[in-house]
Amino acid sequence: MGIGMTELLIIMVIVILVFGTKRLKSVGGDLGDAISSFRNAMKEGSADKKPLTENEGETLEGEVSRKESQKDPS
Repeated sequence: MGIGMTELLIIMVIVILVFGTKRLKSVGGDLGDAISSFRNAMKEGSADKKPLTENEGETLEGEVSRKESQKDPS
């Protein structure tokens, strides 16, 4: 009960008639560029992550370190 080959061909002909081949070619190219950009961004994002041990000694502005949190406020 799936879509057969004839149904796919009919849908394809209707899409070509409505949008035209030039428009479909540009949409396909834009979609391909978007996918490749997304993949590159995912690769760069995973390469930018640092292990937690490198940032262990650093304190950010406004962050409370362990020594400051153990002091008595009196």
